Amino acid sequence: MEKSSERRQRLKSIIGGSAGNLVEWYDWYAYSAFTLYFAPVFFPSDDSTAQLLSAAAVFAVGFVMRPIGAWIMGIYADRKGRKAGLTFSVTLMCLGSLLIAVTPGYDRIGILAPTILVIARLMQGLSVGGEYGASATYLSEMAGRESRGFFSSFQYVTLISGQLIALCVLLVLQAVMPVRDLESWGWRIPFAIGGALAVAVYFIRRGLSETKSFTNAQATPGPRSSGWTLFRDHPKQAFTVIALTAGGTLAFYAYSTYMQKFLVNTSGFSREASTEITAAALFIYMLLQPVAGALSDRIGRKPLMIGFGIAGVAFTWIIFRTLETVSSSFAAFLLVLGALVIVTGYTSINAVVKAELFPAHIRALGVALPYALANTVFGGTAEYVALWFKGQGLERGFYWYVTAMIACSLVVYLRMPETQRESRILEP
Repeated sequence: MEKSSERRQRLKSIIGGSAGNLVEWYDWYAYSAFTLYFAPVFFPSDDSTAQLLSAAAVFAVGFVMRPIGAWIMGIYADRKGRKAGLTFSVTLMCLGSLLIAVTPGYDRIGILAPTILVIARLMQGLSVGGEYGASATYLSEMAGRESRGFFSSFQYVTLISGQLIALCVLLVLQAVMPVRDLESWGWRIPFAIGGALAVAVYFIRRGLSETKSFTNAQATPGPRSSGWTLFRDHPKQAFTVIALTAGGTLAFYAYSTYMQKFLVNTSGFSREASTEITAAALFIYMLLQPVAGALSDRIGRKPLMIGFGIAGVAFTWIIFRTLETVSSSFAAFLLVLGALVIVTGYTSINAVVKAELFPAHIRALGVALPYALANTVFGGTAEYVALWFKGQGLERGFYWYVTAMIACSLVVYLRMPETQRESRILEP
């Protein structure tokens, strides 16, 4: 009975933590999904690529705050608890979404409009920076040893679900609203929804159970979590996280968030068709995460990451090059899905791999900060770099850039230890 009760409590906590993660990432990705509609409101220009470039720059600015959020809230989650960190992060996300929803456009308040947009994205970047480490640590610590890869994969299930729901909201609004209304004010609706959902998640997270790993770490004398402690005591692990993340996060953002714009700007699909193709591919991709996570519980984490590295190097250029001239929506869907299947080898298990590298007293910070640094440099700038290459008439240079970074991370995957076998989550 006791084991059954523990299992139910564990499942309840994982579901609760995952639901909050979903809302956080919905709020984050709503910006990317609706960029095509609100970019003219904040960045008036006769050049649509220039508008997207400005909006992508603000998207990248949000990533600048992610290392700061990872640092502040990683320490907070290590010292005050995983539950406290999760609650704090969703509060910031709520405020950022509501701010975007109510900010007037450039035609009404001038330069204040993009300024407020930047402030809102900074708040959301701070939130997401802390969310990744806290949720990855929470799910990894809550999961049992035999199913840690499976349950921790739900971090990306909910991350992708958030992106998918943002796209579905866009599809619904495209279907029920005239384009003029959607461009004028309808794009504010998803941000208002996100803010309201974040309020509900705040109360859900307040009711979560704390992990035993954190409770045990608090009861054991030892060094306190800090950036200095992380890089002084665990430099190899910290730099391993940075290196293994670089290629994976760049590939993920290239294959997912940027792909929607690529299908419009380069392949020539309509905004509606691009959204439908991306949403369909992401839905199947989402379902693959727990399958790959469960597989890693059986064969280890390294084979999946190595598989991503090899396939990413071999096929990234081919996929993007073929998408340039594809005319069939179904063919485009298969190509986008193929790219997402490749990156599944990284996304499904990257959270648990990072958590397994660090002891409990510094795990949230160790997962969050090195990841956020790599994510800011490579993931957050993916759209901007891609659009810059396009603006210079060198669009295919971006394909080679993604391929090269995946190759660099592949070297790390080949050389790093098998974290499933040497997991530090197993330590008392």
